[in-house]
Amino acid sequence: MPDSPVRHLNLAGASNFRDLGGYPTSDGRIVRWRQIFRSNHLGHLTDGDVSVLRELGVRSAFDFRGTEERTAALCGMPEISVHSLPVEPTVVAALRAIAAAGTPLSTDHAVEVMRDSYRSYVQKNTQHFRTLFAHLVDDRAPLVIHCTAGKDRTGFACALILHTLGVSEDVISEDYLLTNRFYRRDPNHSTDLPDEVRQVLGSVQASFLAAAFEAIDADYGDLETYLRDGLGLGKAERAHLEARYLQR
Repeated sequence: MPDSPVRHLNLAGASNFRDLGGYPTSDGRIVRWRQIFRSNHLGHLTDGDVSVLRELGVRSAFDFRGTEERTAALCGMPEISVHSLPVEPTVVAALRAIAAAGTPLSTDHAVEVMRDSYRSYVQKNTQHFRTLFAHLVDDRAPLVIHCTAGKDRTGFACALILHTLGVSEDVISEDYLLTNRFYRRDPNHSTDLPDEVRQVLGSVQASFLAAAFEAIDADYGDLETYLRDGLGLGKAERAHLEARYLQR
């Protein structure tokens, strides 16, 4: 639709800032625009960026960064209520451990460590994603979900939201992969790793997200059971989310 809001907002001090709105659902509704945003961290916002977020009415942020990550770059807008849901980063440490054992690092190592990280979102961190959904039911919108890069922990969270609202897997995958267009990789991050490995870490692949959903199937049987038992989304909560975040 030509009059639809723009999905990607090109902020100067944050990258990958995107709206989850506008996607169609299986019952013919669409996700409401300007309610749920996703981004990398909000610690380097410019004055212009702050003006944009204020105009959008963003009042809550759900931050999946670990303790040290969060301390290094606090949210640049004191009026935003920040909810810390710490999922500690493991990827760089795991790769450094492989290198320290004398194995030359390859892109295959990077891909598998990334997949392991996504599995851990389900196996070790489901409680944090459950807390996010409790807040969504409680209505904190307009809101932004982020981590450091806004692509992995954030990407899994947003995929869960879109699944819950009835968006198709193909559309969810397309939204997830938009990170490869809009994320500005920090060239100084983990400079001790080979460049080809850092390239993997600075992007997303369909196999990463698939690993998380494979873990859901392995641990819970299927996604619907995970939504109910892992994330606490019964029929009433699902209906509440749909009423709040979907429109005809």
